[in-house]
Amino acid sequence: MKVEMALHGTLMARLRSRLQDEQKALRDRFLAAGDAPLLLHERCRLVDEILQELWSELSLPPSLALVAVGGYGRGELYPASDVDLLILLPELPGEVLTAQLERLVCLLWDIGLETGHSVRTLEQCLEEAAGDTTVQTAMIEARLLAGSSTLFQGFRSLLKGSLDGRAFFQTKRMEQEDRHQRFSDTPCSLEANCKDGPGGLRDLQVILWIAQAADYGRCWHDLEKLGFITDEEGQLLEQSEAFLRRLRIHLHLHAGRREDRLLFEYQTALAERLGFTATAASRSSEQLMQEYYRTARTIAQINSIVLQNIGAALFPLPDEPPQPINERFQKTHDLLDVVHEGVFVDTPEAILEAFLLRQQHSDLNQMSARTQRALWRARDLVDDAFRHNPDNRSRFLAIIKQGRGLVLELRRMHQFGILGRYLPAFGQIVGQMQHDLFHVYTVDQHILQVTRNLRRFTMEEFAHEYPLCTRLISDLGDPWILYIAALFHDIAKGRGGDHSELGAVDAKQFCDEHSLAPEDTELVVWLVRQHLVMSRIAQKQDISDPAVVARFAVIVGDERHLIALYLLTVADIRGTSPKVWNAWKGQLLEQLFSATRRFLLSREAPPLPEGAIAHRQQEALRLMRYLALPDAAHERLWKEVDTVYFLRQTAEEIAWHADTLHDCVDSAQPVVKARLNPFGEGLEVMVYTQDQTDLFLRMVGFFSRAGYNIVDARIHTTRHGYALDTFILFDISDRDSDRAMITYVEHELAERLSHQAPVDVPATGRISRQVKHFPLQPLVSIQPLVSLEPDETGKLFVLTVVAADRPGLLFIVAKQLAEHHANLHTAKIATLGERVEDTFLISGSELEESAGRVRLETDLLKHLQI
Repeated sequence: MKVEMALHGTLMARLRSRLQDEQKALRDRFLAAGDAPLLLHERCRLVDEILQELWSELSLPPSLALVAVGGYGRGELYPASDVDLLILLPELPGEVLTAQLERLVCLLWDIGLETGHSVRTLEQCLEEAAGDTTVQTAMIEARLLAGSSTLFQGFRSLLKGSLDGRAFFQTKRMEQEDRHQRFSDTPCSLEANCKDGPGGLRDLQVILWIAQAADYGRCWHDLEKLGFITDEEGQLLEQSEAFLRRLRIHLHLHAGRREDRLLFEYQTALAERLGFTATAASRSSEQLMQEYYRTARTIAQINSIVLQNIGAALFPLPDEPPQPINERFQKTHDLLDVVHEGVFVDTPEAILEAFLLRQQHSDLNQMSARTQRALWRARDLVDDAFRHNPDNRSRFLAIIKQGRGLVLELRRMHQFGILGRYLPAFGQIVGQMQHDLFHVYTVDQHILQVTRNLRRFTMEEFAHEYPLCTRLISDLGDPWILYIAALFHDIAKGRGGDHSELGAVDAKQFCDEHSLAPEDTELVVWLVRQHLVMSRIAQKQDISDPAVVARFAVIVGDERHLIALYLLTVADIRGTSPKVWNAWKGQLLEQLFSATRRFLLSREAPPLPEGAIAHRQQEALRLMRYLALPDAAHERLWKEVDTVYFLRQTAEEIAWHADTLHDCVDSAQPVVKARLNPFGEGLEVMVYTQDQTDLFLRMVGFFSRAGYNIVDARIHTTRHGYALDTFILFDISDRDSDRAMITYVEHELAERLSHQAPVDVPATGRISRQVKHFPLQPLVSIQPLVSLEPDETGKLFVLTVVAADRPGLLFIVAKQLAEHHANLHTAKIATLGERVEDTFLISGSELEESAGRVRLETDLLKHLQI
């Protein structure tokens, strides 16, 4: 026994050493020559030989079979891919054989092979395959490694007999649709998945799996011989596959593990390995990703054509004459079909007509494969002459104006390469990366997302999600004007300069060339130029200030412009990233919209502060009566607050404060009251306490330790020396326990303030990968504020901080404010993905001199550096 164990130990050491040495040699050879097929196949050969030697050494019964399945069975082993194995048994194993097989699996791991294995009889294989298409798919690519060829051939025969090519086709196509939906139906995310994402390697494999299940062949050449793909498409598929193979191999080697996402931290290294070099205009990583997006779109397009062709062969429809639509198109089995493949060459105007017909005829489910193929080939016909043709301009505008299928057809036009040729400015931003820390899509994909969001505002099935937007867009009359603005709002990104101004020039040219009415042209151009202004004001300025609303009203001018800008702003923010939009941002925009709309409809001059205060006080008193408070309950508190308090708090908050504090205005103990935010998610917390050193810093530290971000803060100091502060907090730990946290916040914060406990220093955390690899240079500015109160002008200052988000960032700002003896009046905390743009209203004797402001700016910049 000891001799046997020693022999096994020697064998294991030798096999392990051989695996390591030869894999390193394969890696070095690939890095030197870049031959992806060689590495994939040679790694399979190496693993084959090691498994065969180990199988022989263990003297397993000759009636068994060791089978490679999945990618390993296909003959492709990426550097970090699992070795998928099937151990075939003629019958259920006994105890001795079970122990032998368990030892085999342990030894595989001991020598360094990461395996995925299954042990099954023929009957079990068929049962598993019948219930799980993934298992069936892996078995399709089975390859015998060692053992009984008779058992293996029996397995292949049974599997082939059990395969239903039609059912397999339907299942794999549905799986692909579900997989694509997980990636928002686009390959154009900034960290794309080169295996499972749309247009990735999996889309190529799906075609070949379906072909094998239907007995149409195992490679592109087989599909070409049967007429499912053309010679050109076969070459493009081979080129695309070769690029993705090289990319995925480099990704595995660089990451040192199985990783299929093109993460930010890998992109530059991968680009350099693949031969991309940085230029003055673009990073090497950006060039790599643009090549990836082009490849993915090519694969997605051919995948659609091939699957439709195979589907037509598997599900032949009864012969019936096509129904003519016009002299260029016909309806064939619910498909839009060209009357012959040269239609677009003969009549280039038919290119846009094809998309328009799909919108106009609800009975046309898809385009036929030959129509898609002909469109794809005809994309180069969209040239200057095509763009200047009045009929083509009319058709393109008709596509935009159609109520049905707009987003789908724009995506199709983009996928065929036609949209970027018809709008050359759009073509310039195809695949363009955005490293602003809050967009998660390329510029072209973001534009299509915004257009989709606007379109959803018009659809009944989304009315519950966007109730106000749904009402407003129906009032607007012509939603297509918004779609044009969406197409152009970011179209000038990457050119240098103000993309809003440059995009407005492009939009004006488009509107003039397409003969829009002057008032519609003016609105489109204005929206593109001003598309950022509403979000900036809502998130950075005090929108409870009537002067802020009045200034914004001057910018928008009338209700039509206001509604259009509000709708575009909501769609734009929601189209950047799932992380950026939240209920608080929605509430801020809605408040600014409602206040501005009231102002515009009243046609009055902005109310003086005294008038705004009186109105707000009357509304607060009305609300207090609902709370059954005594008539004079508010008087003691109101005597101690100044006019700014009434301008910066809503009537509802004023009533809440009065209800909470009417009997403890002179309380020696801190009063902390928390509630669910009545205007959206998160908590609203009121803190009332005698002023103390570093109070704001103390509260920021506490909230951070409790797992909350401050998204809004209104800071007041009463005439008798009390702080009356209100915060809106968002949970950053995904606990979904705001209600349960109310008691904790009220008790613990009151205790800390009562005893003036040491400041809670937030725990430091890891910065995001995007921030680490695409750092944002922080910006700090301090500007005097022209105040509503004349005696405060020159004493109040607006501090603006733009920086990459990271744990404890607000604490850093608060600490610097405390060290420079700056008093905080309000804080607007705007978090845009991984980017923060915070605005603070501050005062302090040191700030009244320019040297003091410079010192604060300098210290903030130093501490905000990552």
